[in-house]
Amino acid sequence: MKTVRVFIERGNDGSYGAYMPDDDGLDYGIIGDGQSAAEAIEDFKASYLDMKKSFEKEGRFFEEVEFEYSYDIPSFLTYYTKYLSYQGLAKLAGISAAQLSQYIKGYRHPSEKTTKKIEDALHRLAQELSQVHLV
Repeated sequence: MKTVRVFIERGNDGSYGAYMPDDDGLDYGIIGDGQSAAEAIEDFKASYLDMKKSFEKEGRFFEEVEFEYSYDIPSFLTYYTKYLSYQGLAKLAGISAAQLSQYIKGYRHPSEKTTKKIEDALHRLAQELSQVHLV
C-alpha cells in the first residue's frame, strides 16, 4: 500500500490544518482542520473515509493509502508539549528553550539545520525509549 505524507500546520489564527501535497499522484485530495492537531487529523481521517464512500458510490476506483504525518515546528511543539517540555527538548537537541518558544510563537523560524537537529534528537529519544523494559 502506498504511503502518502500529510502535512500538519498551525495557522495564524491558532487553528490547525492537515493536508496532502499535490505530488502524490492520486485522483483525490484530502484536507482536515480543527482547533488542535489531533482534531485536524481526525477531521482529515473522516474526510478520507467520506471520499472513499463517494468514489465507491460513483463506481470509481479509490486507491487506498496509509498516511505519514509531518509537522511544521510550531505545530509539533504546540501539540507535543503535553508530553515534552521545551527545556527537555532543548537539552536533547542542543538548542535553547527560548529559541523553541520563539518558534512556537512565530517570532522566528528554524533553519533547515535546526529543524534537522530537533528531528534527530526526537528520533534518538524514540530509539532509546524503544529499548526500555520495565520490571
